[in-house]
Amino acid sequence: MLTGGRGISLLINFAVQVLIVRYLSQEGYGAFAYALALVTVGESIVGLGLDRAVTRFVPIFEERQQYDRVFGTLVLAGGTVVGLGLAFMLLLVGLQGWLAGSIIGDPQLVTVLVILAVLAPIQAYDGVIIGMFAVFGNAWAIFVRKHVLGPMLKLAAVGLLIVVGSGVQFLAAGYVAAGFVGIVLYTFMLWRLLSQRGYLARLRSAGISIPAREIFGFALPLLSLDLVHIVLTSSDVILLEHFHDTAEVAAFRVVHSAAMLNQVILHSFALLFTPLAARFFARGDTDGINQLYWRTAAWMAVFSFPIFAVTFSLAGPVTVTLYGEAYRESATYLALLSLGYYFNVALGFNGLTLTVVGRLRYIVTLSALAAVTNVALNLILIPRYGALGAAIGTTITLIVHNLLKQAGLRLATGVNIFEWSMLRVYVVIGAAITMLALVSVLTELHIAAQIALAGAATLAVLILNRNTLRVGDTFPALLKLRFGRRIFGSDE
Repeated sequence: MLTGGRGISLLINFAVQVLIVRYLSQEGYGAFAYALALVTVGESIVGLGLDRAVTRFVPIFEERQQYDRVFGTLVLAGGTVVGLGLAFMLLLVGLQGWLAGSIIGDPQLVTVLVILAVLAPIQAYDGVIIGMFAVFGNAWAIFVRKHVLGPMLKLAAVGLLIVVGSGVQFLAAGYVAAGFVGIVLYTFMLWRLLSQRGYLARLRSAGISIPAREIFGFALPLLSLDLVHIVLTSSDVILLEHFHDTAEVAAFRVVHSAAMLNQVILHSFALLFTPLAARFFARGDTDGINQLYWRTAAWMAVFSFPIFAVTFSLAGPVTVTLYGEAYRESATYLALLSLGYYFNVALGFNGLTLTVVGRLRYIVTLSALAAVTNVALNLILIPRYGALGAAIGTTITLIVHNLLKQAGLRLATGVNIFEWSMLRVYVVIGAAITMLALVSVLTELHIAAQIALAGAATLAVLILNRNTLRVGDTFPALLKLRFGRRIFGSDE
């Protein structure tokens, strides 16, 4: 349900972005994208990793029947998010004059940023509530709120924007209103769930005990990982606006969501990979982890190939079709970013595997090194090359960071840096993507024909690798169908 919901939310959010880009001017969209990037920074700071602390500690306290600590965890998480959220909003309001005069050259951008600042505590609080529903195993509530209601509220805000014919400030206010409606409904749903499970009755007798040391001791290291990720995704936007303008921000950010689609399969496979890897680790089975790692990596590389084919080889026609002629130059940025994100997927769960075996310090060190590398590259490339420099810097960082994690994987876990039995998979993928890129560059086929060709290449990649992937072992029911036996039946 949650994997399907993720697909639904991705489609709706992607449609929302396309509508926004098509409606707003390039400068207006750049201002909106810039403000959202900074709000993401604020959300992580305000949230302090407490959403993950809730999902870890509340079940433990519940199992021990320490209901006072359950309530204390909720009070601590909610109160911290609200308090830091208010501080973040007041800070931006107080600094808006200085920002307009020293950091940000566009007054409209400052106004949009102040409006969207309200989203930081809203989204952080929303994450805590989603964590509570995860604790109680209420997948339906998560599906409705996170994957259906949230995206649909944003779509409604964009629809109202277009009907009214207003501008980017109206859109920012609409996003805030959509977020506020969402948390009001979600808070009501959580209150009803707590009442049904008898927690409100226990509150009167158990009281409240706040385990601050345990909660913050767990959450703050996670915050460091979040901040490193934020640097990787936000420093380019901030530097683009500083050295150039919001139009350059728009040219870069407009294709970022499309490039990120390359990681959809990775997030879905993570749900299955983590518990299996943890079991092998508990048994001390290094060979089991190695086989699991590389077979999963190969499956993700193949399943993500159609997205990579469209966003890399067909970057030009896809960008113009979705976002218009004004963003034609962004096709190059889409191709570069897609290469970086697909490379991250194709090499498998190196970072997640290091986390499973408890190498958290190693991950933090490598992530910090990647963040420093990214900022350094951006400072060198962005002033001279603008959005192209940002795309190059981000892609190099993604590839280097992944290679470092891959090397660390061998040192820390014994997993092979590369599994030669999987070489066929990557050679076939490389040949297919090269062919598609050459066809796109050397011919003038209609985009529909190129997408059909990408589909044919995807089918060829799957058929040529069916023995390596062991399709019959993974999906035995598929071979019961006549077309399944013809396409995926083993040659061996």
